[in-house]
Amino acid sequence: MPHHGNEEEHNSSASQEQQERQQGEGHQEPVIRDNRKVDPVTGQARHPEGEHHAAAPVGEPASPAAEPVDTDGDALAQAEEILNGIEVPAEESVAPGAGHAEAAELKNDLLRLQAEYVNYRKRVERDRAVAGEMAVIGVLNSLLPVLDDVDAARQHGDLADGPFAAIATKLENALKTYGLVRINETGVEFDPTVHEALIQQPGEDIEVDTVSQVLRSGYRSGDRVLRAAQVIVAVPA
Repeated sequence: MPHHGNEEEHNSSASQEQQERQQGEGHQEPVIRDNRKVDPVTGQARHPEGEHHAAAPVGEPASPAAEPVDTDGDALAQAEEILNGIEVPAEESVAPGAGHAEAAELKNDLLRLQAEYVNYRKRVERDRAVAGEMAVIGVLNSLLPVLDDVDAARQHGDLADGPFAAIATKLENALKTYGLVRINETGVEFDPTVHEALIQQPGEDIEVDTVSQVLRSGYRSGDRVLRAAQVIVAVPA
């Protein structure tokens, strides 16, 4: 159909009608969202640790959850790993603006920290060893009366043979693996650190006090005497 009138007015009217139609249909401008985790202005994290992440859109896989930090490891080993990873900077590697005094102070601080850690680790290891030794000694002390009963039964001939004799032997051998040593030697010089003299008897050809008979065995573990042996001592006449 031929158009009558001014063509420019017709184009302007068509453009205005198109804008009004778009507004009537609810047309919206596209929205741009900033999903950056770090604020470019303040430098602060927008999603601090511990905050729940938003659900993933439909059709997209959810991001994997952060793995929990393993805090069950040895704290001492972790501290050692951190200190071993520290490299003491040389004075030449310090920034040009820093003085030699600052570099020397930093180096001394790191060396002092390493020395303190070494001393701390030695002290912890020593305390662990002492605690383990005391635990073993406590168990051995609690079993000494049982060993006394075994000795008494053996002296009376009750453990000459049979299953109980084998059990007693196994018990004594097992305690030896934990460092238990019996003190029951005779004919040796009397030592007040390992012997308890109950009776003294004059003896012939005796030049020094000598253990002539053991009444009750003593025990030691390493250098520690758990119980002194009760003995009869032969003294010079």
